[in-house]
Amino acid sequence: MAVDFPITTYFTANFIIGRLMSIIGISKAWNISPKFLTLEIAGKLSVNPSAIESASQDFGHIVKAIPEAVLHPSSAEDIATLVKFSYNSSVPFSIAAKGHGHSVRGQAMANNGVVVDMTSMKNHRNGSGIRISSDGCCADVGGEQLWIDVLNATLERGLAPVSWTDYLYLTVGGTLSNAGISGQTFRYGPQISNVYEMDVITGKADFHTCSPKKNSELFHAVLGGLGQFGIITRARIPLEPAPKRVKWVRMLYNDFSAFTRDQELLISINGRKDKNALDYLEGSLMMDQGSPDNWRSSFFPPADHPKIMSLITEHRIIYCLEVVKHYDDQTKSTVDMELQQLLKGLSYMPGLMFEKDVLYAEFLNRVRSGELKLKSQGLWDVPHPWLNLFIPKSQIADFNDGVFKGIVLERNITTGPVLLYPMNRKKWDDRMSAVIPDEDIFYTVGILHSSGFNDWEAFDDQNKEIMHFCGKAGIGVKQYLPHYTAKEEWIQHFGSKWKTFQQRKHQFDPKMILSPGQRIFNNN
Repeated sequence: MAVDFPITTYFTANFIIGRLMSIIGISKAWNISPKFLTLEIAGKLSVNPSAIESASQDFGHIVKAIPEAVLHPSSAEDIATLVKFSYNSSVPFSIAAKGHGHSVRGQAMANNGVVVDMTSMKNHRNGSGIRISSDGCCADVGGEQLWIDVLNATLERGLAPVSWTDYLYLTVGGTLSNAGISGQTFRYGPQISNVYEMDVITGKADFHTCSPKKNSELFHAVLGGLGQFGIITRARIPLEPAPKRVKWVRMLYNDFSAFTRDQELLISINGRKDKNALDYLEGSLMMDQGSPDNWRSSFFPPADHPKIMSLITEHRIIYCLEVVKHYDDQTKSTVDMELQQLLKGLSYMPGLMFEKDVLYAEFLNRVRSGELKLKSQGLWDVPHPWLNLFIPKSQIADFNDGVFKGIVLERNITTGPVLLYPMNRKKWDDRMSAVIPDEDIFYTVGILHSSGFNDWEAFDDQNKEIMHFCGKAGIGVKQYLPHYTAKEEWIQHFGSKWKTFQQRKHQFDPKMILSPGQRIFNNN
């Protein structure tokens, strides 16, 4: 049915809207919802097709959700203005903060809502930036900053944080909203255990500075809180003197029990100030996928590739234990002896220990070269149906038999690294929102698939089979970077923390505005 409007009314309305758009500096913004036009930040809201397309997808390239607009903030105040407008609206709209977009299931998307492009603040003085304290004990870092930039800025002062992720091109706010884990976690804890203070904008648009002693409920809620309670705009990160170089060692095993036993022995030495402790430990699986090296790093001498490949063919799975010991000018004369003492008596296969000596920054940024290589081959921006899990120590052998040998090997489709390494529960703070198994030692498993756009479902089916096996076998698995589609699954995931998680949501985001892509309280 056609509706006729008087010509004078039509032109008057368009003249008024046009004048308003001209006054507030919006050009070519006819598609922006009229509800946004009175906002002082309207000029920073974009419906440009390229901006919308970018905000509609993530690293996973599996989920797509189209927002109504994208905010390019120049300050934390811009974000607070947007949140306040939604909170005060009769029909609130959803808001998702997006950093580097490294989620794999649309966790940083807002279907029909507004995505906040956090990295926009890097280009403005009003952003938090990276500021190192005069005494060098900490750095105030904007939530939009990439960890690689934090590393480079702190290294200029001979300093560095102690807890990292394997990939450094992630935002500070993004990793702190999850946990932030890597091979340093057994000793220093996840990144959420290495934060002094944060500035957070809640779902009510309240701007709070929080710490373990000030607004502590918000502080603990946000860390590992999957973006449900607030948007991190600044974090104060502790720093320590940075080493200059590292001894980087890999050892190969064909016996899973020996592999896990040695890992658990090495992480038992974990004092932050203990000079006898390792600085990094991770494990991985090597299966018949061509070269024994993978996109994350090239390590093994080419001359040893045939021997390693022969072992993989013989045993089907070879387990790789990877460790690092830092050193500087003061410790370079003793590091070899200390490392030799630490590795003495381990049960790796004779003659299958390999060592490198590299710059500290080169080691931390080791994944970057693999990323650039894949990008040059057009193999980076592809689907990534990843599965990241935490497994109790007491059930890791069952997981190896049932999943690695019983599912992954039998399906024979896995492409990409498979990580497996232990952590110490005491390095985590149970008051935080992050969920881990209830054992003193637990393992993280990362099955990091890459696939084509037409076959990612096969990998997703494998992930579902793995989760089904764990449920049927009674393995107390917890997803890291979790993805669920039903509230009941989220309740089971959080377990004893669910009630607290729900109460915090009602306290800090009662209108369910933030991070709808997690699909915890929102179904869209």
